[in-house]
Amino acid sequence: MFQPSIFDSLSSHHQLHKASENDLDLIRGDDEYESKSGTDIMDGEDGKDPNQRPSKKKRYHRHTQHQIQEMEAFFNECPHPDDKQRKDLGRRLGLEPLQIKFWFQNKRTQMKAQHERHENSQLRADNEKLRAENIRYKEALSNAACPNCGGAATIGEMSFDEQHLRIENGRLREEIDRISGIAAKCVGKSMLSYPHLPAGATGSLDIGVGNFGQQTSGFTGEIFGAADLLRSVSGQTEADKTVMIELAVAAMEELIRMAQSGEPLWIPGPDGLSETLSNDEYVRSFSRGLMPKPLGLKTEASRESSTVIMNPMNLVEILMDVNQWSSVFSSIVSRAATIEVLSTGVAGNYNGAFQVMTAEFQVPSPLVPTRENYFVRYCKQHPDGTWAVVDVSLDNLRSSSVPRYRRRPSGCLIQELPNEYSKVTWVEHVEVDDRAVHSIYKLLVNSGLAFGAKRWVSTLRRQCARLASFMENSIPVEVGVITSPEGRKSMLKLAERMVMSFCNGVGASTAHTWTTLSGSGADDVRVMTRKSIDDPGRPPGIVLSAATSFWLPVPPNRVFDFLRDENSRSEWDILSNGGLVQEMAHISNDRDPSNTVSLLRVNSTNSSQSNMLILQESSTDSTGSYVIYAPVDIDAMNIVLSGGDPDYVALLPSGFAILPDGPNGPAGGNPDVGSGSSLLTVAFQILVDSVPTAKLSLGSIATVNNLIKCTVERIKGAVLCDGA
Repeated sequence: MFQPSIFDSLSSHHQLHKASENDLDLIRGDDEYESKSGTDIMDGEDGKDPNQRPSKKKRYHRHTQHQIQEMEAFFNECPHPDDKQRKDLGRRLGLEPLQIKFWFQNKRTQMKAQHERHENSQLRADNEKLRAENIRYKEALSNAACPNCGGAATIGEMSFDEQHLRIENGRLREEIDRISGIAAKCVGKSMLSYPHLPAGATGSLDIGVGNFGQQTSGFTGEIFGAADLLRSVSGQTEADKTVMIELAVAAMEELIRMAQSGEPLWIPGPDGLSETLSNDEYVRSFSRGLMPKPLGLKTEASRESSTVIMNPMNLVEILMDVNQWSSVFSSIVSRAATIEVLSTGVAGNYNGAFQVMTAEFQVPSPLVPTRENYFVRYCKQHPDGTWAVVDVSLDNLRSSSVPRYRRRPSGCLIQELPNEYSKVTWVEHVEVDDRAVHSIYKLLVNSGLAFGAKRWVSTLRRQCARLASFMENSIPVEVGVITSPEGRKSMLKLAERMVMSFCNGVGASTAHTWTTLSGSGADDVRVMTRKSIDDPGRPPGIVLSAATSFWLPVPPNRVFDFLRDENSRSEWDILSNGGLVQEMAHISNDRDPSNTVSLLRVNSTNSSQSNMLILQESSTDSTGSYVIYAPVDIDAMNIVLSGGDPDYVALLPSGFAILPDGPNGPAGGNPDVGSGSSLLTVAFQILVDSVPTAKLSLGSIATVNNLIKCTVERIKGAVLCDGA
């Protein structure tokens, strides 16, 4: 049986449109005849004499400009008026209801004809696009070559798989040409494939070996600014950027093998849940370019998999956009910047993208030094549809005697699942000098819960659930004064900014310096000051931040439940003056009911606090918990609840970070939050003077010191008493 080709189908489709246009023109002719004013028709009939032969030419009565404007305005509001509306409108305009009816009928016919003409023009344009695309495909197929002999091939000789492979081959060739062009600009010569490096550079391919600059004494250091890094990159040898590309490509291969391999590379733990990297097997499997581990550095390696409620494309965008990455992982990434983009990728996405970046990783406590890194990030979509994003430290781009932190190939694989879900497999593999970590945090850091893959995946899973909740408009508000989806979203945005501000100010980031007030104990109070000027998100003046961390022989879940419960707030919150705390609004942002955003009101006898509310977010996952809050002015909060912009609401967040103290039990596996003892960090931010140029008094420091110490004593007394 004869099968029409795609070209014949398109031609028939075009002829059909032409026929439709001719029919439409005939319809329009009838419409034009019927679209005359109802007044025109009536006037022609009222003046007719029954004994007189009808005249060929009718007299028409035109509506006044005022009548037309009024009916046009009414038509925009109601195209189908009922009898009562037609009578009221006719009474106002001095027209009969039948005249109104005919005018509206004609107007609807006119609008329909205009709509059909617009649709017809769109169909004609789409038809032309299909015709042009059809011609392009026809020319491409006519120039196809046989894969065996290289001669001309007919359409029937080339399978669909071969055509797909040729398209993929062309895309990959375009990607290689793009990367080669970037490298050629740096080395001054073309590069047909990933190069054989010059003799002087072959020994520098140390996968994962990167030095992040000269460190100062202790655990404090100076992270390199964007200008310093740009000068450093531009001042390197001509093969430096070629080395970056070669490093990233090799790191991608290693990441995939690390994520997909089992034994003997990964040895299962006694509990059946954890696993340990075999260093001997790693050296045998990835010996290419591997250099010895510097003295004083220890290896940390971990792997974790989980399902998250987000599609792969959105996950890749979060990982490749430094602002989104810093926001989603604000509890881990204290600072980050993209120094240079070597490639933006191909095909309109991040496939094949290379970025040179710097980041600082933290634990929410001033007792754990941050980890600063300078690395290249590479994103790649593999033939099976799996996305992979890998980081690897850059080598020989910075002069330093002894590196303190090196990031071997680390990152994640993202596989698409049904219903907008993804499976994420995360690998963290680093070498670090952790001797400056305080003793009470040693067990936590050594267990991998502090910086390992489990923390990255747990944070990502919780944040994806939060983002899904933010996008959902039909989730009911269990308690409170939120009456619209816009108000709900504004409140969640405000809470997100509050959490980010808290996380950026509670760790040991080198961006600020903590001063210890007394002694050398773990629970000593550390303070720092900041000046807030022209920042709409902060109140103007001098802000004093204070933080302390200590160990509690109480399970983390018990501490978390005590601190987030508004009914027990008066037991530790000195500023509430023992007043009753009432929850005015409650938003769940996860299936776990503990992950919530709340709006609280303190019924205090203090008149100065009668116009204040408290915004609070509580969140928990298998590696840690947070209770973060900030006082908010009632008038400002009313604007937020009505859907207003939350960016101009001044916040000074305070709160708590609750972490497990490490593995629990003889099995040595990574615990959930509800087991073992707790490491609690308490952090306050207080506006001590509304004048930014004022000098900080010793009395203000003493007041804040006493406030945080009294809060700690109250918490210890309450939770230890409950646990007894």
